[in-house]
Amino acid sequence: MGLGKAAPPRLIERMPPVRGRLSEAAPLSRVTWFRVGGPAEVLFKPADLDDLRAFLRDLPEDVPVLPIGVGSNLLVRDGGVKGVVLRLGGDFARITVEGSEIVAGAAALDANVAKTAANHGLSGLEFFAGVPGTVGGALRMNAGAYGLETRDVLVEATAVDRSGALHRVTADEMGMRYRASDAPADWIFVEARFRAEPGDRAEIFHRIEEIQRARSESQPIRSRTGGSTFKNPVGGKAWRAIDAAGCRGLTHGAAQVSEQHCNFLINTGGATAADLEDLGEEVRRRVKQAAGLDLEWEIKRVGEREQ
Repeated sequence: MGLGKAAPPRLIERMPPVRGRLSEAAPLSRVTWFRVGGPAEVLFKPADLDDLRAFLRDLPEDVPVLPIGVGSNLLVRDGGVKGVVLRLGGDFARITVEGSEIVAGAAALDANVAKTAANHGLSGLEFFAGVPGTVGGALRMNAGAYGLETRDVLVEATAVDRSGALHRVTADEMGMRYRASDAPADWIFVEARFRAEPGDRAEIFHRIEEIQRARSESQPIRSRTGGSTFKNPVGGKAWRAIDAAGCRGLTHGAAQVSEQHCNFLINTGGATAADLEDLGEEVRRRVKQAAGLDLEWEIKRVGEREQ
């Protein structure tokens, strides 16, 4: 009998030594707001910045890396994600105040940035109370709400590239624009510095409460959802185009277009990632047919469809 070919090494066996945690076939449905999706081939949670830089420097070049935050604007496909999924925590969630500036790690919740600023009587960052997710995602997609965007308050962002080198850049240097930036795809954001202004603490908290109330009244935040599904078309609102195309309440499997805000998709219970993505594509098709608009996905879709 001839000898069979040796099985290729599992990806986790090719990982460089780390001080953080490496997990194989790690379920991602637990960490995304939709509660759907397959596993990460390898999940890495670095101990600190030095651990992350060394890992990226020593990781084989052919292995892709996908950073994720709290999964608030993410649809992980049912076949899972090949390569390494990176999830920051610990020190990366720290928020400090330096004069009238807020320094926040990429894993810090946007809402916590707003609250920290408010606690120190600093205004201008209240809009972050209406942005689901983390600072890293806000930097990558220039997240915004209620009239302001991340670029409006960003002093400087810090990122690590695949060689482990650090980069400190401004909003202009990143080419930040509506829900996008020109930052290289392989950069991992680790920190941001935001500008704020001294203000009346009570007024700042009042504004945060207004934003949170408006969000809860207009968006299905208690459902398994993923934030705004599509970017607003130039000069218009995505939800209006979706509503006009008759898509409010539209279903596919256990996925549904929200009745409350029709630019949100909902997992009503038992939906697959394919259900949600296929429903989104049907919405795009109907809006194109009705209004000639090509809606662009705002939710980031990652991974592979199940075979």
